[in-house]
Amino acid sequence: MELEAKAPPPTLIGRLTQAVLVLGALYSLYLVLHPFTPLARQEIPILDIVQLQRSTHVLFLLLGGFLVAYTLPERKRTLGAWVYFLLTLIPLYHLLFPPPTGTPLPGSVKAVGLLYWAVAALPALLPRLFRASNLLALPLALLPTLYQLRYFEELVYRAVLPEPWDVGMSFGLIMLVLGVVYRLLGPVMPVLILFFFAYNLYADRFPGAFQGTPQPLDLLLGKTFNETEAGIYGLITGVSAKYLVYFTLLSGMIAALGLGKVVANMALALVGKHPATPGRVTGIASVFMGMFSGSGAADTQFVAALTKPLYERAGYDRLIAAGLVATAGTIALITPPVLGSIAFIMVEVLQISLLKVIVMAIGPALLYLTTVLAFNEFYARKAGLQAVAPELGMSRRAYALRYSFIFLPILLIVAMLYLGYEVRTAASLALVLFVALAYLDPTLRPKGIAPVFQGLAEGFRTLLPIGTAVTAANLIFANMVISGLPSKFSQLLQQVSGESLLLATLITAVFSLVLGMGVPPTATYVLTSALTAPAIIGLAAKNFAAEGLGQEAAQQAALLATHMFLFYYAVLADVTPPVALSAYAAASVFGTNPLQTGIYAARVALSKYLVGFFFLLAYSGTALLVLPVLETAPPEKAWSLILWRFLAVGLGVVYLSASGAGYTRRVLARWEAWALGVLAFLLFVPHLYLNLAAFLLGLLFFRKGRA
Repeated sequence: MELEAKAPPPTLIGRLTQAVLVLGALYSLYLVLHPFTPLARQEIPILDIVQLQRSTHVLFLLLGGFLVAYTLPERKRTLGAWVYFLLTLIPLYHLLFPPPTGTPLPGSVKAVGLLYWAVAALPALLPRLFRASNLLALPLALLPTLYQLRYFEELVYRAVLPEPWDVGMSFGLIMLVLGVVYRLLGPVMPVLILFFFAYNLYADRFPGAFQGTPQPLDLLLGKTFNETEAGIYGLITGVSAKYLVYFTLLSGMIAALGLGKVVANMALALVGKHPATPGRVTGIASVFMGMFSGSGAADTQFVAALTKPLYERAGYDRLIAAGLVATAGTIALITPPVLGSIAFIMVEVLQISLLKVIVMAIGPALLYLTTVLAFNEFYARKAGLQAVAPELGMSRRAYALRYSFIFLPILLIVAMLYLGYEVRTAASLALVLFVALAYLDPTLRPKGIAPVFQGLAEGFRTLLPIGTAVTAANLIFANMVISGLPSKFSQLLQQVSGESLLLATLITAVFSLVLGMGVPPTATYVLTSALTAPAIIGLAAKNFAAEGLGQEAAQQAALLATHMFLFYYAVLADVTPPVALSAYAAASVFGTNPLQTGIYAARVALSKYLVGFFFLLAYSGTALLVLPVLETAPPEKAWSLILWRFLAVGLGVVYLSASGAGYTRRVLARWEAWALGVLAFLLFVPHLYLNLAAFLLGLLFFRKGRA
C-alpha cells in the first residue's frame, strides 16, 4: 500500500527519520552535480563507482524504510506471515548447516546471519518485536554497505567462490531487503523471492520441464552480492537509483510547495458547467497529476479528495464516482513523461531512450482517458444529473492563463530528453525550476525554506515502498538468471499455446493480472518479461513476417510491442479487483467498499482490458504504439496505419463505454447493450472491412428514442 506523506512526529526517531530521508535525497541530487565539482577529481568510490552508488542508495532505502516502519502499525500474524516465516527457514537452514562441498563458515558468520534472520523474520510471528527489530536493523544495514565499500575490487573476482564473510554479508542484506519489503508492502513479494531461492536450492525435485540443477547457497549468495549487473545491485536496482528517486523527489517537492492544488485547479479551469463536469475533471486532473508523479494510488487519493464535493453536488452514485476516480487515477502509471518504474526498467533492459517509451505510451494513455471520459458522459446523461461548475475565485480563462507556467518544468524535461540529456539531469533541473517558480510567484510563495526540506524528505519517503520493491525485483531477476527458469517457462508457454499467439497472449495477460494481485506492477513486469517475453516475441515476429514484413523489422516491432503489452497489463493490476490499490485509495475517500469499488472501476473502463491485446495480434495493431510502425514501415504506410487504428479503436472504446453505461442518445435495452459491446470488440480487431461494418451497424444504436 502507498505510504501516506506525513511529517514525522517531533521525537528523536522522528528527527532521525527526517534526517535520513533528507540525506538520501541530497545524496541522489549531488550525484547529478558531482561530475562538475572539484570532488570529481578525488576518485571517491561511493561517488564515482556505479555499483557503490547503488549500494549507498539501497542503504538509504533500508535505513529510511525501517525508520518509517517503526511509526507504522504492527502487522498482524496472518497466513501470509506464516508462509513468509516458514520460507525464511530454508535459506537459514542452508546457512547454518552448509554441505561439506560448500564454503566453510565459521561460527561468527552463522551467528551474524542468525541475527539478521531474527530481525527480518521473527516479527512476522511475534509482532511485539516489531519496533525493537526496526531499530536493531539500522546498524545492521550499515555492515553490508561498508563491507562492499572496503572489499569492492576483490568481491568482483570471487562471485563464484565467495569468502565466508561474503556469504554472511550477502545473507544479511537479502534478509533486510525481505524484512523491509514485508513491513512496507506485506508478505506476498518476500514469499515470491523466497520461492525462487528455494527453487534454486531444490531444482532437482521439481517435476517435468521445471526440473533443473540445484545450486548451493554459497554460490547463490556470492553471485547475488558480488556480481555487478546480475546481483542485488544490478540493472533493476539501478533504475531506482538512476531514475525513480528523481521523479519521487519532484512529486514530493510539488506537494510540499502546495503546487498540486494549482495543477488540479488547471483541470477545473478547462471544464464548464455540466452534469458530466466531475468525471471530466477527474480524467483531466489525473492526467495532469500523472505528468508529475507516476503513482497511481497517490494520485487517486488526491483527485478523489479534490472531486468528491463535485460528485456529491451533481448527484453521482457513490460507487460509480469511486470507480471513475480509481480507474482514472491509475492513468498516472502510463502518462508521459514520468510514467512509472516499469518504463525505466524497459529503458535499461531494451537499451532504448526514455523518449521512445514516452512516444509508445501516449496512445494507450489517450485511449485509457477516452474510456473514462466516454463512460462518464453516457452515465451523466442517463442518470439525469445536476449541472455543476467548479469554483476558482476567478474566471476559468483567467485562471488558466495566470497559472499555465506551472507546466514549464514538464516541457523542460521533454525538451532535455529530446536534446539527449540524462533523465536524472532533466528531472533535477525541473525540480529546481518548480522551486524557483513557487518562490517567484507571490500567490504561491512558501514561508521560509522549510518546505523545500520537507519536499525532499517526503519525496524520498514516497520512494521507499517503490525503491525497496524494485530492489526485491532485482533479487527475483538474479535468481531466475541463475536457475535458467525463463527459458524453461518460455518453452512451456509455446507448448501450451500450441504456437498460437492469441492463446499465448491470453495466458500471459491472465498470469500478469493474477500476479499483480499480490505484488507491485514493477515486480509483475519483471517476472512476466523474464518468463514470457521470449516466447511471445518469437510468435509475434513470426506472425509479422508472415504479413510481409522483413525478418529484422518483424523482430524489432515484436520486441517493442511485447514489452509495451507486458507494461500495460502490469499497470492494470493496480486497478483490478480484488487487490487494487487505486480502488482502496478511492474507497477510503468516498466511503465505499474497496472490493465493490474495484468491480465498478473495472466496469467503468472495460475496454482497457481489451486494448492491450491488439498491440500484438497483428502488425497493424502495433500502430497503437506509433513507434513500431514508424521504425519498420515507409512513412506514408505507417501514418495511414496509425490513423486507421486509432480511429477504429477510439470508436470501439466509445461503443463499449456506451454499452457499459447502457445509454447512447437513449436508454439501451439489455440486448442492445450486449450487441453494441460485440460491435465494439469488432472495432478493436485490426481488420479494415470488419471495422467499417461494425461502425455502421453501431450507428443504428445511436438513433434517438424515448428516454
